[in-house]
Amino acid sequence: MDNLFKVDFHTHVISEDFLNLAEKYGDERWPTVNKTCSCGANILVNGKNFREITDQAWDAKKRIEDMEREGIDVQVLSPIPVTFSYWSDPEKGLELAQFQNDFISSLVKQHPKRFIGLGTVPLQDTELAIKEMKRLYLELNLKGIEIGTNVNGRNLDDPTLEPFFAAAHELGVPLFVHPWETLGKERLRKQQMMYMVGMPSETALAVGSIIMSGLLDRYPNLKICFAHGGGSLPYLIPRLDQGYHVWPHIRQTIKPPSAYIQKLYYDALVYDKDNLALMVERLGTDQIIAGSDYPFLLRETPSGKAIDQIDHLSNEERRKMHGLNAMTFLGLNSNDYTANAHNESAIER
Repeated sequence: MDNLFKVDFHTHVISEDFLNLAEKYGDERWPTVNKTCSCGANILVNGKNFREITDQAWDAKKRIEDMEREGIDVQVLSPIPVTFSYWSDPEKGLELAQFQNDFISSLVKQHPKRFIGLGTVPLQDTELAIKEMKRLYLELNLKGIEIGTNVNGRNLDDPTLEPFFAAAHELGVPLFVHPWETLGKERLRKQQMMYMVGMPSETALAVGSIIMSGLLDRYPNLKICFAHGGGSLPYLIPRLDQGYHVWPHIRQTIKPPSAYIQKLYYDALVYDKDNLALMVERLGTDQIIAGSDYPFLLRETPSGKAIDQIDHLSNEERRKMHGLNAMTFLGLNSNDYTANAHNESAIER
């Protein structure tokens, strides 16, 4: 496995000079970044500490040092989901999305062999979301969009969102779906249950909504990847198929749910080789992409650790999941990155 090309598809980034819309608009619901030292900060929402972050969240040099230490060639950068702010006025939401997209684009321009960028859009307004999709994809050279698992309680199969998916299909823009605003969040306040139980359940609901909606029949080239291994989806596939067989109204609109599973992608962030082996069995190795959730506490270290713990994988299957599948999903050529990634780091040192 010498010279294994590794992509960490699931990493988050935020500017240390994050746009302070809470102050600008007098509304503490907007997330803000409060620096606590040169090496860290708190993300505040509604005046309360939402999450502590380190300077790895914004410092490209620190990220690249970590990548070198962990053998990662390329990180795919995406916003922190709390910043989606779909609840907001659409024009103000667009303002924040554009700030983030410009910031991520600037990091990619500084380190084009180490970083690939995903942007964000104000999905609460489909027209504005499509407009920003075109800007970030065609002008900023970001390679896809991270979206939430719901929009103000509307599942991703909501008819108002279909024009967005149609535009992504037409332009060939890959979509990375990340949980946020989880269902039942009022019951998940203790012991970090939102992160450990709520997010996997929320993600499975998002996958199920896409599959059951018929979107993948109407837009067969739509490229969607789901975070955290698709949540609880791999364990629910037989139940989805059973529902298909017992309820005739479902059979009138789609094929068996399992027929769509391999039309989608999933990151490998499930922490456990047995869980990942079940994903491989049910989803296939062509659909799984290594991702760590860097730089947060729940991350897998290093990215792809569980992939390397599965004994029966071939070298080619490992290559796919560690890096090649990510490049296929994003429509990129790994040769454009492998040749110069470590040379760039050597120059920086």
